[in-house]
Amino acid sequence: MLRIYIGNLPPDVTDGEFTELFAAYGRVRSIELVRDIFSGRCRGFGFVEMEGHEARAAIAGLDGYNLRGNSLRVNEERPRARRGSGGGRRR
Repeated sequence: MLRIYIGNLPPDVTDGEFTELFAAYGRVRSIELVRDIFSGRCRGFGFVEMEGHEARAAIAGLDGYNLRGNSLRVNEERPRARRGSGGGRRR
């Protein structure tokens, strides 16, 4: 199972539209559109989980895809950088 990051999504993208886009490449196991807590609109990125070979096909097919004027960035999710515990100057 691979988790795919999708960036540069239009703010009015729907869950159904998002799922349909990836379903053309295989079975979509889960989706997560990151939404603004107040407006409910998409914050411009989301995640999809698919089987490995289907995920790689979706990445190859949809990276750079134009969705309502937005060129999508689609790639395998990378681990988030660890956040330090302050990193400030010590005395």
